[in-house]
Amino acid sequence: MGFYSDHVLPHVIDWSMRNRALWPYRERVLAKAEGRVLEVGVGSGLNLPFYAVSNAREIVGLEPSDGLRAIASRAAEHSKRSVTFIKSSAECMPLESQSVDTVVLTWTLCSIADASRALAEMRRVLKPSGQLLFVEHGLAPEESVRKWQNRLTPVWKRMGGGCHLNRPIQSLIQNAGFAIAQIQTGYMKGPKPMTFMYEGRGTPIWGSNTP
Repeated sequence: MGFYSDHVLPHVIDWSMRNRALWPYRERVLAKAEGRVLEVGVGSGLNLPFYAVSNAREIVGLEPSDGLRAIASRAAEHSKRSVTFIKSSAECMPLESQSVDTVVLTWTLCSIADASRALAEMRRVLKPSGQLLFVEHGLAPEESVRKWQNRLTPVWKRMGGGCHLNRPIQSLIQNAGFAIAQIQTGYMKGPKPMTFMYEGRGTPIWGSNTP
């Protein structure tokens, strides 16, 4: 970790994620949160106000960045829900199995080093009746856009804290043992390599054939 990662990048991420074009996604996804909620990659806490209309009773924010967690802690002072924070990677969560009702992912899978392992951890901590709520950017359907995503990702990762433009979000979630209950995809306004969105809800699959 260096000066940029520790002191500059948290504020760059906070600034970029304040884009008002992202608000409708946050509103739709977070309104469905219920019970004990684990938000993976809580970042600077920009989602916290949107839980006000949900049935969430408790929010656990997992965030490895000290800088982002500090900003989120200040945001939590105004939350109407109980909020606690955990410093941890998504690949190894210090939470009991089947202890969470809802896992929330908003623009997070792109930057987790081992997304498949992290999703397996999310499935582990979810109750059998739980849900995974997600909105992520990722791999586009058109080959011409995919080529640009593949070209840009090596540089983009270095500037954006490990963010990948080309992750196949839906297949990653399904391969980790989730059924896709709802999904919508499409471009939001902006450059196509950065703006193909996956928005939806998954449920954990339990049985001998799951990961």
